[in-house]
Amino acid sequence: MTAKTVRKIAAAKKAAVRWTLFVFFLGVSLVFVMPTVLTLTNSLMSQSEIAANYGQVFSSVAGDAKVFVAGQTNLKLIPDMVTFSQYDNVLLRNPQYLIKFWNSMILTLPIVAGQILIALLASYGFARFEGKLRSILFFTYVILMLMPYQVTLVPNYLVSEWLGLLDTRAAIILPGIFSPFAVFILTKFMRRIPTAMIEAAKLDGASEIKIFTRVCLPMSQSIVYSVAILVFIDYWNMVEQPLVLMKKAETLHPLSVFLSQINAGDAALAFAVASIYMVIPLLVFLYSEDYIIEGVSYSGGVKG
Repeated sequence: MTAKTVRKIAAAKKAAVRWTLFVFFLGVSLVFVMPTVLTLTNSLMSQSEIAANYGQVFSSVAGDAKVFVAGQTNLKLIPDMVTFSQYDNVLLRNPQYLIKFWNSMILTLPIVAGQILIALLASYGFARFEGKLRSILFFTYVILMLMPYQVTLVPNYLVSEWLGLLDTRAAIILPGIFSPFAVFILTKFMRRIPTAMIEAAKLDGASEIKIFTRVCLPMSQSIVYSVAILVFIDYWNMVEQPLVLMKKAETLHPLSVFLSQINAGDAALAFAVASIYMVIPLLVFLYSEDYIIEGVSYSGGVKG
């Protein structure tokens, strides 16, 4: 066997491996994309068509008793008859869904802005100053971040009740602003900023405020965008917090609570609401995709 033949066999094997990986990852991508596609297409179906295709699913979750799906369901990508009646109901005829949508915005945006602001200040302090107190505080932040929010929900409820914040937006916004997730991520990033740059700024007479605003903030721009997107998506989909902390204030509930209370009679409407609900996270991700990639790669490439 000649060297040329060996090279051809090796090239054919590499091509076969590449095509196998391509087909595999394409199949995985389709599996992940399929729920979104089904939501968008099913939002254009009538209630009767959805009941005919998915009636077994919704009947199994209706009522107090939960049973397994006994019959077969029909997953349809193309509706038999396209209708926009659900969108007409959501956007024009029934204002409660738009109110819940804006409730989601009013709850989420202050949490994102406040958490990023607090995290930038705290992470700069954790990264720049040494001492036992700093280590204890940062360790406390790590422990709190590792706890699931279901564990901290009861203390949040008790504190909100003591402060008289139950059934108000502040009961959701204040704990969200002081969440430790962004502090932990930004602290790990700021510790990777080269100390030579900070020392050079100090030799030029820069104060701590100028070092923070002129050196650390510009270098942290990409990771801030990445953290902001993660925090936004996390709180955009919150369900337990409004149900527990705003139990009596249903008019203040976000749209995610409605989607969690789907029933057989509202299936078609829920598909339309879910499609509208996905627009904001999709736009945020598509607009900030480059920032996420840059933030992740830069955070891994900076050497302290």
